[in-house]
Amino acid sequence: MPRLDLDNQLKTLRQEVIILAGMVEKAITRAVDSLKTRDMETSQRVVREDDFIDQKRFEIEERCIDIIATQQPIARDLRTIIALLHITQELERMGDYAEGIAKISIMMGDTPLLKPLIDIPRMADKSILMLRKSLEALSDRDVVKAQQVCQDDDEVDALYDQVYRELLLYMIQDPQTIQRATWLLWTAHDLERIADRATNIAERVIYSVTGKMVEANVSRY
Repeated sequence: MPRLDLDNQLKTLRQEVIILAGMVEKAITRAVDSLKTRDMETSQRVVREDDFIDQKRFEIEERCIDIIATQQPIARDLRTIIALLHITQELERMGDYAEGIAKISIMMGDTPLLKPLIDIPRMADKSILMLRKSLEALSDRDVVKAQQVCQDDDEVDALYDQVYRELLLYMIQDPQTIQRATWLLWTAHDLERIADRATNIAERVIYSVTGKMVEANVSRY
């Protein structure tokens, strides 16, 4: 009976983490879309709703601590709980980056974008896909899929480098564009960090399955 109870609690815990991931994904999508369309109302909503993400993180952490205290898990079960604790923290930080993008949009106000957004939405789409795949790897205990997430991070890094070079050229050619270019640089940096956090989640999945801590993508910086 205790084993069945622990299994059910771990299943519920994973479901709660997936719910949190869904909240974070929605925040990232809304933040980037509102920046692209200059939708101040949606940007403000993303900022307000970050409190819900924070609260969900705390609830999951409390549940993890309660399971450890009452069930005294060992071996794989303990690794799973520890991994979920870290994953929850990574998701909360992703939510902070989404909030940061929304705040950038609010700071811009009615100022028009320096240029049409092309690579930044691509970064967002790729980062969200990495997040989804990392959670699928968690649900399926799929080390191969987790390793693929880590490899995908290189694509986001490449897009970030492209955005950085392009915006730097704008600033060099016309110093009056520096402020608007800087806002977009901040946005691209937040998205690059979101992808890094998805990679961290994938690494925790690998740990929970194999018991080994690895840095699956050594090219990260």
